[in-house]
Amino acid sequence: MDTVLNFLGMITWWMWILIVLAVIAIRDIIQKKHIIIHNYPVVGHLRYWFESIGPEIRQYFVANNREELPFNRIERGWIYASAKSQNNYEGFGTDRDIYAHQHVFINNAMMPFKIEDDHPNAKDKTFLPCAKVMGEFNKRRRPYRPASIINISAMSYGSLSAKAIESLNKGVKMSDAYHNTGEGGLSPYHSNGGDVVFHFGTGYFGVRTKDGNFCMEKMIKLVEDNPFVRAIEIKLSQGAKPGKGGVLPGEKISKEIAEIRGVEVGKDVLSPPNHKAFSNVPELMDFIEKIAEATGLPVGIKAAIGKLDQWEELAEIMKKTGKGPDFIAVDGGEGGTGAAPPSFADHVSLPWVYGFADLYRLFKDKGLTERIVFVGSGKLGFPAKAAMAFAMGVDCINVAREAMMSIGCIQAKVCHTNKCPTGIATQSKWLQSGIDPTLKSVRLAQYFKTFRKEFIEITHAAGHEHPCQFTMDDVEVNVDDHNLSKELKSTYMYEKTSVPFTSMQALKDCEYLGGKVNN
Repeated sequence: MDTVLNFLGMITWWMWILIVLAVIAIRDIIQKKHIIIHNYPVVGHLRYWFESIGPEIRQYFVANNREELPFNRIERGWIYASAKSQNNYEGFGTDRDIYAHQHVFINNAMMPFKIEDDHPNAKDKTFLPCAKVMGEFNKRRRPYRPASIINISAMSYGSLSAKAIESLNKGVKMSDAYHNTGEGGLSPYHSNGGDVVFHFGTGYFGVRTKDGNFCMEKMIKLVEDNPFVRAIEIKLSQGAKPGKGGVLPGEKISKEIAEIRGVEVGKDVLSPPNHKAFSNVPELMDFIEKIAEATGLPVGIKAAIGKLDQWEELAEIMKKTGKGPDFIAVDGGEGGTGAAPPSFADHVSLPWVYGFADLYRLFKDKGLTERIVFVGSGKLGFPAKAAMAFAMGVDCINVAREAMMSIGCIQAKVCHTNKCPTGIATQSKWLQSGIDPTLKSVRLAQYFKTFRKEFIEITHAAGHEHPCQFTMDDVEVNVDDHNLSKELKSTYMYEKTSVPFTSMQALKDCEYLGGKVNN
């Protein structure tokens, strides 16, 4: 009897399954939205499912170690291992095609730079401050020398989760770096002890009036109330979508985010393509000087590079007046953490290496490079890439996605969907509940320290004491075979300006290190 009942039960279950499949099939045939599903009812759904998991299949099973973009498996693995203090070496030689177009070679010296027992790096193998001081030339009241040449690029609270921002800020405190707020305003999660660069764009979040204009009084109060804010950055454009505005949907604006950004709860907020505070280069110059005078802080600009005519105008005004931005952050047109249409991310503005070369050459021709701290931002969070950037004229680098990976990002590439599986780029309380800021902050700090240690070792291998001493003769890039490979100065048609530098000990003893005046 039990056997018969079990058999009848199985038949009942199969009947229900067939009924459900029949209903789905009927619905599929009736609908006209998807041709595949209409023509192949039920099984057509598999096509869309396979398409949805395609990136994961390629990432874990199909793509080789050097194939993925934007960061391949070797690059991600190096960051993960560095952040966890694990072995980040690779054995049996490189699997990279070193003859490939644009492969970078660093020319090592016959005899490396020798570290004496009393050298700062003999005691601290990660000590690597910026060789230049932001705001020194323009005599700002509170000049700032970044205590680390690697720092966190602009990523907003709102785009990233509260626990991610908290982890990053605690991590930069441990590693003596600075944390760029992104244009979403200064949140409580940026206030965990790390140095901060306050960044704002056309929405003026955190320093805006009710009608969306810039408010100097709020800027002054923000700086006075938060002495850990060391510099101010004005966003002209970003690599992901230069010249394109954006809309922050009302459903994403919680009470907390509304208070931080100075907007209304639940109401859409427009960030227009253009600034309201200025409309041309002379007005931008005046705006920079007004903020610097009111706050006493170094003021810089961030942009992706395309046309150079307005940059030429800026350089001319700087040359005539002796004023101007204290630092310029150059973003790569290949995009970053900001979501954008492929038409923008793929085609608008130049990749970092081309854009920076064009801009630096322009400022060098005007004799202005010594007074500007150049910040590079475009997949430079690897020691060899940073060496090339410093050889081209960079003084600091900012990293965004690399920093995210150090605290757990797996390159799922769903940052814009609010469904980040690691809880880093989402406002979902559940998804971010797995982030432990106490642990993740240590990993960010360890990544930065490992980066600096390896970068110092590469610098010494090239015969220099500090990366600022890299010249364009130190780095070559593949154009074809070695007979046609070119040094950077021949590839990009300029020679980097020599950075004033005496020794690492002098930097350790210097004024303004990390924004602190050493007496």
